[in-house]
Amino acid sequence: MVWLRAAWALLGGTTAYALMENEKKVVQKELLRPPGALEEEQFAGTCIRCGRCERDCPHQAIKMATDVVGQAAGTPYIVARENPCQLCGDFPCVATCPSGALQPIRKNQDIHMGTAVIDEQACLSWKGMRCEICYRKCPLIDKAIFLEILHNEKTDYHAEFRPHVNPEECVGCGICEKACPVQNAAIKVQPRKG
Repeated sequence: MVWLRAAWALLGGTTAYALMENEKKVVQKELLRPPGALEEEQFAGTCIRCGRCERDCPHQAIKMATDVVGQAAGTPYIVARENPCQLCGDFPCVATCPSGALQPIRKNQDIHMGTAVIDEQACLSWKGMRCEICYRKCPLIDKAIFLEILHNEKTDYHAEFRPHVNPEECVGCGICEKACPVQNAAIKVQPRKG
């Protein structure tokens, strides 16, 4: 208890509390939840942190948050760049959830993990090079990610194939982010807000 008072005094009392509160908010907003997850506040309160979704994920895409603070501690999340959700047909992560934190999924349109966002300054296709890997890997090709085909002004005879994300169709699985060949992915899934 003495060390806690010393830290509180060292950090200026309310400043320390504000830092802890800000850290909680940032961490919770950055977590990409598994398919079928309730809205964040409800999810954090409903999830019993049993780890069954992690255990039953056939692709080992789900991790448990062990290094975060606040309500997010111990809850499941996905790191799309490392191992995205593969949108299993039977969603074993949802089927094994005993608390209802992961709700049943009837079709891909029921999944709202997040939305992919393209950094046009970093995207190879937007720079006039031929890539379109995110488009080809997307399990909802021509729906979630589609191509805009333009005349290449630089060469005057090639075409540019620029990917675009349809936020109404993107489920946020992260397969595009994992596939992006740019070192710091030019397409990233932004977790669902709320």
